Amino acid sequence: MTKKFIYQVVLAGAIAWGLTSCTKDLDRTPITEATSASVYKDFSNYKAILAKLYGGFSVTGQVGPTGSPDISGIDEGTSSYIRGYFQMQELPTDEAVMAWNDGTIQDFHQMDWTPDDNFINAMFARLFYQIAQCNEFIRQTSDDKLSSNGIAEKDRETAHTFRAEARFLRALSYYHAMDLFGSVPFVTDSNEVAYYNPNQISRADLFAYVERELVAIEGDMVDAHANEYGRADKACVWGLLAKLYLNAEVYTGTARYTDAVTYSSKVINSGYTLANSYANMFKADNNVTSESELMLTANFDGTRTQTYGGTTYLIHAAVGGSMNAANFGVNSGWGGLRATSAFVDLFSDITGATDKRAMFYTEGQNREIADLGTFTDGYAITKWSNRTSKNTDGSNSTFVDTDFPLMRLAEMHLTYAEAVLRGGTGGSTSQAVTYINDLRQRAYGNTSGNITAAQLTLKFILDERGRELYWEGHRRTDLIRYGLFTGASYVWPFKGGVPAGAAVGDFRKLYPIPTTARVANPNLKQNDGY
Repeated sequence: MTKKFIYQVVLAGAIAWGLTSCTKDLDRTPITEATSASVYKDFSNYKAILAKLYGGFSVTGQVGPTGSPDISGIDEGTSSYIRGYFQMQELPTDEAVMAWNDGTIQDFHQMDWTPDDNFINAMFARLFYQIAQCNEFIRQTSDDKLSSNGIAEKDRETAHTFRAEARFLRALSYYHAMDLFGSVPFVTDSNEVAYYNPNQISRADLFAYVERELVAIEGDMVDAHANEYGRADKACVWGLLAKLYLNAEVYTGTARYTDAVTYSSKVINSGYTLANSYANMFKADNNVTSESELMLTANFDGTRTQTYGGTTYLIHAAVGGSMNAANFGVNSGWGGLRATSAFVDLFSDITGATDKRAMFYTEGQNREIADLGTFTDGYAITKWSNRTSKNTDGSNSTFVDTDFPLMRLAEMHLTYAEAVLRGGTGGSTSQAVTYINDLRQRAYGNTSGNITAAQLTLKFILDERGRELYWEGHRRTDLIRYGLFTGASYVWPFKGGVPAGAAVGDFRKLYPIPTTARVANPNLKQNDGY
């Protein structure tokens, strides 16, 4: 699917039906002029509605960039799925800090957030809005519903594929909810559409549910690298299983590293290939230059998906100080996001070679951070851009064209290597070294950055994940898996609100269930420590 297509139809999906964003009522009957009963009798509507599900990762409402938001109670741009996920995954880590004083945004890096945090509440609401949207589509595409709606036999196979994709998207959002919040409210398509308080599912039970869903839909998904750009395929199912199994010990207490080896191998051998250029994967034409590696993307288009979240946020917010916004294809810098010196240190490479992934702007920037609120404290990151690989601007200087990789092949190389080192069977250290060196040869432009088997350690892999995947929404999860997120074993500037960094309580490994959600739904129990 070209990114133009998916967002030409996304508004049609939005018009077709929508759900309110109340976190208490996760499965409210759609309230629109055209009811589900009428919309689903016409099969030509189905792809437009599916596009709305994919668009849930990118757009924030029915109009864009503002005016008819999905989520109420917060500025629409800050309710973006990708913006919210980035803030919760990156700002509490060594990879990113924010200069702004908007609301409670500084609480993320200082790691002193509370259940009343409006940004956490918005992400919680966004997750369950997305899940509710998927639930309704899945309900309406069951065999019984297809039959009762008079959908022709020739269209039912396509409907089954669409349904499997919706189940995948629901599983992905439940995975994010499990990772961020642990035990969460749980509703599926099997629940009746009614006003009620959903029960809470344990983290371990949600893990098992996501696993079952992914295994169940595999056969109905389009073959790997055979779907339209921006849509999920079998490799995405395998990739999410690999992510699930790599973190299984955190989520359930039981390690599943052999399964992580198995499923990351399936992705690596599925037909996806590493893109030629690291930098081009984060530019305005990455759907063209990097399609071979980007397994699943949140698609953005400066004309059709106008939002102040997503990659519009990532690019504008990373520009400030003496940086020229035009060099990034945008009309202004918002002077917000930078990196800590601890992250910069990851590029003091063991080989002594120059890593081209070290994309920092240093002119006028202090390496060390004295004040979180000062943009020139901390090196700026130049990874994201609204310029193309041919050095032309994106289609709009405010709203960008750059797609966000929700899943890409390089992560599977790193997953394989870590799972092997952690004792997963079915792989080999020599193959792990090869997979890692594939990434490093792209990063260095030659073999000067290659490592040996003796240099492949768990610490090296964590650092390599930082170098390869930074600002893509992985770091918090990685640091938790390595036991480094909360304690004193690893600190970075302003961790715990202290300039030199300090340990915080282990309860911070999970975010709190928002107060607003608990008030609305008395069935929800708060996470320990909050």
